[in-house]
Amino acid sequence: MLDRRALLLAGIAAVLPALAAAAEHHAYTPEAFAAARKAGRPILVEITAPWCPTCRAQKPILARLTAAPQFRDLQVFEVDFDSQKEAVRALGARMQSTLIVFRGDTELGRSVGDTDAGSIGSLLGRLT
Repeated sequence: MLDRRALLLAGIAAVLPALAAAAEHHAYTPEAFAAARKAGRPILVEITAPWCPTCRAQKPILARLTAAPQFRDLQVFEVDFDSQKEAVRALGARMQSTLIVFRGDTELGRSVGDTDAGSIGSLLGRLT
């Protein structure tokens, strides 16, 4: 019994650093987005819709990529395409499944409708 507990604790201890390294995810608000930009934080904006199959395909790719240690400072803001039209317009997006990366006030790149892990990784790579 003691060996199982020790093994379980060792497993938990191994996973915790990886969880701590993951990017921070936030619901988009203009105030939080502005604060992250002002702080010069690396930012990913996901413009998504629950009915969008491309957005659903992007989710696991983004979850895997943003869990990497190099993205521990990344702030991820999710914008709902249907209910946050003002934010969509302010970001210059025309459709859901748009990904935009910023460092501070500078937009470093964007993609629309991309579900290729390699090219999404390249987009995020502009932040490192």
